[in-house]
Amino acid sequence: MTSQGSARQPKYQRIADALKAAIRSGEYGPGDRLPGENDLMATYDVARMTARQALGVLQNEGLVEARKGAGVFVRAFKPLRRRGIERLAQEQWGSGRSIWSADTEDRELLVDQIDVREQQADDRIAEALGIAAGERVWARSRRFVLDGKPVLTATSYLPSTLVADSAITQADPGPGGIYARLTELGYEPVHFREEIRCRMPSADEAERLSLSLGTPVIQIIRTAFAEGGRPVEVNDMTLDSASYVLEYDFDAR
Repeated sequence: MTSQGSARQPKYQRIADALKAAIRSGEYGPGDRLPGENDLMATYDVARMTARQALGVLQNEGLVEARKGAGVFVRAFKPLRRRGIERLAQEQWGSGRSIWSADTEDRELLVDQIDVREQQADDRIAEALGIAAGERVWARSRRFVLDGKPVLTATSYLPSTLVADSAITQADPGPGGIYARLTELGYEPVHFREEIRCRMPSADEAERLSLSLGTPVIQIIRTAFAEGGRPVEVNDMTLDSASYVLEYDFDAR
């Protein structure tokens, strides 16, 4: 017997819920193809748009992915658990490990695109770094890929007056990354602030992250501060929301 609450649900949502239940039960496992639009139309006696909307719900929630000309498949990708506090601990990058290794465990996160250049700071970056608009900064842009899937793009901005002629201006800054190099330059990060928002991607972001239609992104803007409250880096990150779980573990006192 259908409950009053479920009866009020749109048809496409009821179909989506049934498909999600089938995925949870193991009827459809990672990599399995789901029933297509024609199958759903016949099974539930609905219009094509309703069947398409039902599959779209699962895509938007990151449970499935559409493959052009092949159908809709249950995602085999295991989401990354981004440990927001652990990854920034000094013992992580201070020992020569990448901060990204705290997220990936035994999986390999690859950088397949990197661009390092000196440029003028726009108003937003200049304000965050406490410098005048138009001053020179070094920008380090990277795209990260896990299990063949682009999951993150990130651009770090650092004042040229601090990092000019250092390894930070190279594609590979060395063990421990830029925080280890900043420490060597006398600007050890001692405090971090992250601002997080969820939004829909731009066309360029959707292309670079290979996002399914309707998948939102998580934007994280992190500012690193040296002793005395001096900002030394701003990192603007865009994450595929379906590829990440954000985890923050901290004491109450």
